[in-house]
Amino acid sequence: MTKLYDHEIVVIGAGPGGIAAGVKLIRAGLDDFVILERADDVGGSWHENHYPGLSVDIPALAYQYSFARKADWSRVFPRGAEVKAYHVEVARRFGLYPHLRFGTEVTRQEWDENRHVWRLHLAGGGEVTARYVISAVGAFVNPKADPGIPGLLDYHGKLQRPSDWDDDYDYRGKRVAVIGTGASSVQIVPALARSIASLTVFQRTPVWSLPKPDAQVPAAVQSMLRIPGVQAGIHGGVLVAVDLVLRAGVTAPMWLVRPALRTLDNVAIGAYRRYLRRVVRDPETAAALTPNYGPIAKRPTMSGFTFAFNRDNVALVTDPIRAITATGIETGDGTRHEFDMIVLATGYEVFCDPETYRPGMIVGTNGFDLSAFYNEQGLQAYQSVALPRLPNRWMLVGPYSWTGSGWHAFVEMTADHAVRAITEARRRQATRVEVRQSVHDAYHQRIHRRAAFLRYYLAELNAHVPTYYRNSQGDSTYIRPSGFFEARRGNQRFPLDDYEYTSLQAVLVSGRSNGKATTTESATA
Repeated sequence: MTKLYDHEIVVIGAGPGGIAAGVKLIRAGLDDFVILERADDVGGSWHENHYPGLSVDIPALAYQYSFARKADWSRVFPRGAEVKAYHVEVARRFGLYPHLRFGTEVTRQEWDENRHVWRLHLAGGGEVTARYVISAVGAFVNPKADPGIPGLLDYHGKLQRPSDWDDDYDYRGKRVAVIGTGASSVQIVPALARSIASLTVFQRTPVWSLPKPDAQVPAAVQSMLRIPGVQAGIHGGVLVAVDLVLRAGVTAPMWLVRPALRTLDNVAIGAYRRYLRRVVRDPETAAALTPNYGPIAKRPTMSGFTFAFNRDNVALVTDPIRAITATGIETGDGTRHEFDMIVLATGYEVFCDPETYRPGMIVGTNGFDLSAFYNEQGLQAYQSVALPRLPNRWMLVGPYSWTGSGWHAFVEMTADHAVRAITEARRRQATRVEVRQSVHDAYHQRIHRRAAFLRYYLAELNAHVPTYYRNSQGDSTYIRPSGFFEARRGNQRFPLDDYEYTSLQAVLVSGRSNGKATTTESATA
């Protein structure tokens, strides 16, 4: 019989999720797969990002695969190069490089119902077909190309972006501006401040930032971490604590949640204001750095960011930016600031925003367009990974997916889901597997109902602050309103009959017997 596809399975993306999927596929004996990656090596953000000060913002013990624990991390919060090297080592150790195809960007995914395959259209032309697709595209899909500031193309100095940093440019002794105060900025600012003439940070929204308790990991501690079960036990204890907090929010009645969250925010804001008064010498700067929103309404950070403003060469500007000029930045009060280098730390397109999904980018059965669906119906997916009318396709980072754990922990569980569904389809000799509409709808209704406390916190109590935890539809589809362990059970032990399984051979036979070429629901070989 003629093979109907180039590869049985295509994984899109070779970041943490793509590596997890590749390892899980090999362990399941599913060897006919390729990992398509637009960059020239594995690692995702850890390959693309190499800006000054880059490091993880959670301890390394929580930022690694359960199947590839590393005991000899050099620091509690490793630098970016070490994290990148870890992902390369894991990919090599588990034999993923022969499956990798670099410099290959998928621009359109189109389901072919007649052949039960996905047609993946590539940038620059060409096509790859696959029976199954696992989208391992990460949470931060693309840097925002346009920060919405007039005059960007007029600037004649050096323009830097965290995701595309020019390491050859010598910024020592230069006048530098950083636009933004997000997770990248709070790392870049203290790293640059030590070696440049002046640094001006343009702030729209203050950020919560506490000192990072970073330190080198002593050899004795590394030896202890090599003892089987020690790392898993420590990480498991942290997950239990996070699990309890999320469960409390999900199960508590709203009449109790509302005043409790208001009180917690007020107490935290007051405490942080007093903290800044102690650690930032200039009272006006300390006041300007104080957020007027709760500590988890935006991504909280840890770095030396606030201490950088005690340096004589670092300034904070809170006046809105009117335009970027040929020589620098003009603010709303008419002041013109001149800079040799401007850093655009202005954010990313995020997986939980409907606008991230372009029209025609992912098209399923009967013209089903994921972009149109998400923009009209809101973001949703069964167990965060699967949707009706997108058969044979799973996404590792989907709506309501983050559980408060490190990224590796949850992309492992979603990869397990995809591999389990594919394995069952092969066992049943099915060529098409699709989550049942009724199952998906019931799941989404339950998740949406349980996310009420998140919507209150992000869309009501802290509605005044811009945050990617709340999307343009006012929904909080970034965070899964359940504990980590419930999410893991849901992805690793979902009822197999939550999916419908169809055999192309059975469809063709049925079509011939009926005198027409239509599919039959739930037909299995």
